[in-house]
Amino acid sequence: MNEPSEVKCTKTNVSLIIWRVCNVCMSLFFALASYVQINDPDAVLWMVAYAIPANLCLLIAIKPHVTETLLWRRIAKLHVLISTAVVSMMGWTLYKKHITNIFQQEEGREFSGLMLILVWLLLCQHSGRQIYAGVGRAGHHSGCLFTTQDRSRLYLHRPLLVIKPKRQDQ
Repeated sequence: MNEPSEVKCTKTNVSLIIWRVCNVCMSLFFALASYVQINDPDAVLWMVAYAIPANLCLLIAIKPHVTETLLWRRIAKLHVLISTAVVSMMGWTLYKKHITNIFQQEEGREFSGLMLILVWLLLCQHSGRQIYAGVGRAGHHSGCLFTTQDRSRLYLHRPLLVIKPKRQDQ
């Protein structure tokens, strides 16, 4: 009778380790994103925008149940609220300007970065609860892998993103 509970406990421990590793990766990603904002004209704003989720992810990596504390939830929800407002404004601006290749514009890259922050923080909000552990962590793991794959694709295939002019037949 004790064997199934030991197996269940082992699966939970492995899942928790993977969850912590994903949050360490995302914390490093957001910290590096914050660091590279130094050259931006409005660097302080974007450094803070990336530093907050970096620290929140680091806290989750250290203590996964921190997401259930009032302070962590308030900071995360405030950041999600502000980021949602900024993403909405940027999205509307990109739509009005008819920009289709958003990675070629600064606003598009900022929009994408804020979307990554929003998605990750929304996934993290209730990750400390055992009820959501199975479904939530699976989403987190795939989100972590998607983010890493998406960013690596962007940097490795940057020459392919250049828009070539259309040929006009004479």
